[in-house]
Amino acid sequence: VKPAALIGFGGYPTLPPVAAAILRGVPVCVHEQNAVLGRVNRLVAPHVEAIASTFDKPKFLKARDTGKLVLTGNPVRDAVIAQAGAPYDAPVAGGEIRLLVFGGSQGARVMSDIVPAALARLPEEMRKRLRVVQQARPEDVERVGEVYAQAGIAVELNSFFDDMPERIAACHLVVGRSGASTVSELGVIGRPSILVPLPHSLDNDQKANAEKLANAGAAWMIEQKDFTEDAFAQRIEQLFAAPSGLEAAAAAAKRQGQPNAVRDLADLVEALGRGEYRALRNGKHKEVAGQDGANLEFATGGA
Repeated sequence: VKPAALIGFGGYPTLPPVAAAILRGVPVCVHEQNAVLGRVNRLVAPHVEAIASTFDKPKFLKARDTGKLVLTGNPVRDAVIAQAGAPYDAPVAGGEIRLLVFGGSQGARVMSDIVPAALARLPEEMRKRLRVVQQARPEDVERVGEVYAQAGIAVELNSFFDDMPERIAACHLVVGRSGASTVSELGVIGRPSILVPLPHSLDNDQKANAEKLANAGAAWMIEQKDFTEDAFAQRIEQLFAAPSGLEAAAAAAKRQGQPNAVRDLADLVEALGRGEYRALRNGKHKEVAGQDGANLEFATGGA
């Protein structure tokens, strides 16, 4: 059976089927979730028809392949899309300060080590206003809770939250890592963040993701080597002393969001399968059946 098209999402397990499709003349699209082109996607880029991407100009994309780039975004869950319309309400003087802290699906020890101790250093008036929701590893929950209790800070602690999109929408500021899913969800929902990239991620992709949001004014990046109690406490105090900056960052994050990624990626692959991709790429939408692909955003460059 010869498929009409094939899409690969990077990673070494995708290499054999992608290579087989290329050898058989099957149109191939690869999708890159991060701001750095992954190693397998980098390897096959010269041989595929299209490169779907979350970010424009991903690192390591060769100039010869820029014409294949299509900005689809990174697909997110329906629960995230459901929060896309939730407005951002900046904290008001004397009101609650809602902080959401997490470090990926399993939490991160550095968040448990630094964040509670840093928040405990804040002025008492600010500590009383804090409402913290923090994901921590099961073995860290008790000790983290004790730090918050001693500081008089209201906190909800758990090793896992199954309603994270709702919690992102409800907070004033997110503190977390900068994996592909996290930065995509922050953009769709439109929330400001302090991002601490995983320091040893492959090709430093988390740092590249965080830099994209920081450069857009949507986030503040602190590398883990600089993520100290003093540095974090100072940043938090500065941000909540001037909430207009948080409001501006929320708006900037929203501008980075791509809520139609599922539709656009599906349209791209279907166009490849029907042999209509090049017509779309060249702006000849009248030659394409229906409206599928009419909203695709192509990078500049040749087909």
